[in-house]
Amino acid sequence: MVFLYLFLALALSSHPSFTILYNNIPCDERLETSWGFSCLVEDEGKRILFDTGGDGDILLSNMKILKVNPKDVDAVVISHIHADHLGGLWKFLEANNKVRVYLPSSFPRRIKRRVEKMGAKEIDVQGPMEIYTNVYTTGELGEGMKEQSLMVKTDKGMVLVTGCAHPGIVNIATFAKEFLQEDLYLTIGGFHLIGMDEKDVEEIIKGLKSLGVEKIAPSHCTGGHPIEMFRKAWGENFYDMGCGKRTILEGTDHTKGGDK
Repeated sequence: MVFLYLFLALALSSHPSFTILYNNIPCDERLETSWGFSCLVEDEGKRILFDTGGDGDILLSNMKILKVNPKDVDAVVISHIHADHLGGLWKFLEANNKVRVYLPSSFPRRIKRRVEKMGAKEIDVQGPMEIYTNVYTTGELGEGMKEQSLMVKTDKGMVLVTGCAHPGIVNIATFAKEFLQEDLYLTIGGFHLIGMDEKDVEEIIKGLKSLGVEKIAPSHCTGGHPIEMFRKAWGENFYDMGCGKRTILEGTDHTKGGDK
């Protein structure tokens, strides 16, 4: 019986999952929403916190409600320097400094020193690199606001997680597909399309469709109307990814809210 439990535990842990811990878009009514983004990626027994939202108290409170122990997180990846993605890092490191923190190389030295002073291991990210088996960063992309995104290999194809997509969501997706030579199964995160002209959003949708993005989950800074345009374009392959939503990639694809 013990061996059966161990087998089941290992089998369940092999399914990658993506949980939104911090977002300005609501889902789980128990959680506090605020402008910003954070996504927990779980794969092959590793937990990677992608961005930390803008307020560490909110992040840690949401994690507690969702039964995510900060001390179980192995690594933190910060997409870019804006406070709504970086601001929660310091409170998180007070709860768990036994992590590697992947920061874009362009970050000021004072931020890197602060990470190290709090006891965590800071890792400069310039080009693409492997973080753990099947989990990669794109490295810094963009010419103005430098930003890294997360690429996760799965049996279904690649899952791309973006913070705000300042370098352009189509540009990021193109790079990711070419770098990993993997089909784009699911793209999650902020696409930074608030206030964008509808025709420009249509072109972005065409661009992602042409890259073969099978499923889409725009959130955070994408904007209400653009999100509805993506919903219409992808139909049943559109995912709502508000605060607390968890997506598990199994043999049968499904999404659910935070455990209640």
